[in-house]
Amino acid sequence: MDKAHIAFMQRALDLAKRATGRTSPNPLVGAVVVKDGQVIGEGYHQKAGTPHAEVHALTAAGENARGATIYVTLEPCCHWGRTPPCTAALINAGIAEVYIAETDPNPKVAGKGVRQLEEAGLRVHVGLCAQAAAELNEIYRKYIQTGMPFVILKTAMSLDGKIATASGESQWITSEASRQHGHQIRDLVDAILVGRGTVERDNPALTTRLQDRHGQDAIRVVLDSQARTPPDARIFNAESEAGVIIIAVTADAPAGNVTALEKAGAEVITVPAADGNRVCFKRLIEILGSREITSVLIEGGGEINASAITAGVVDKVMCFIAPKIIGGQSAPGPIGGEGFPNLSEVPHLQRVRITPMPDADFLIEGYL
Repeated sequence: MDKAHIAFMQRALDLAKRATGRTSPNPLVGAVVVKDGQVIGEGYHQKAGTPHAEVHALTAAGENARGATIYVTLEPCCHWGRTPPCTAALINAGIAEVYIAETDPNPKVAGKGVRQLEEAGLRVHVGLCAQAAAELNEIYRKYIQTGMPFVILKTAMSLDGKIATASGESQWITSEASRQHGHQIRDLVDAILVGRGTVERDNPALTTRLQDRHGQDAIRVVLDSQARTPPDARIFNAESEAGVIIIAVTADAPAGNVTALEKAGAEVITVPAADGNRVCFKRLIEILGSREITSVLIEGGGEINASAITAGVVDKVMCFIAPKIIGGQSAPGPIGGEGFPNLSEVPHLQRVRITPMPDADFLIEGYL
């Protein structure tokens, strides 16, 4: 493939990334219009309900778009949703050639956009920088194909696998740089999930605090089968634009506890029980998906993390490791529960990436 084609598609991918965390439940999409080897228009999808990337790029190109080539990171939509179909916009603008990084997994599109363009006489090429485009929209791809949110399990531990000392002290094992990276992850997801134990032990605000820019708070979700979350916890008092606080309980939760949490500002939802009287993790994730929550970040303790992995809802693991040795048989680790009895049953991370962080920490990422 000509290097120029790759460069133009890479520019479209870079544009798409500008809206990371802001387009849910829509995908990230960038578009670049090129004529005679020069960029004459570009744009990206900025928020659900607003014009798509192709429309922004075509508007910038104006009448010069006739006979031009467009590079777009995802197959143009061919149906009416919150906005008109982009295939019609490309055809009406007189675009001659289209390079598409990947087809849209949405069944309403899924190749139909390509066919519409080809039937209208446009030359269409699919697959340029496809892997990069797929990684860019891993959240959207999971959600649109399954109706389930993309779930990230994030944890931080010492070199010997401890998330706190035996006395319960955990702030702070990792460096300030690693914690800022954690806030960057919060800025990208729709919801952040913890257990009641984390709320009681650490009393977190669960907001996004970035040093260099204004962050976006996620919806806060607490697993609490008996509705025993303290009504005066920081999650109810911290100023947040997210507004919604969801407490997931079982049918056995005392009515008085539920009422107290609702008065504190929580939305209490009843979820079927599993593993005794615990909230069924898989059903909760399904409920969140039905609310167009496309991504969930788990920041719980060892028991919550173990429950999520056992339930099979985790897509990606992010583990920050600090070069510290805490020790102690009773010091907790990042994954509790009973564990897997046989190594043959142990989940293996795929596509593992190790990233050195400032101040000597490092981040291990992989997919389940």
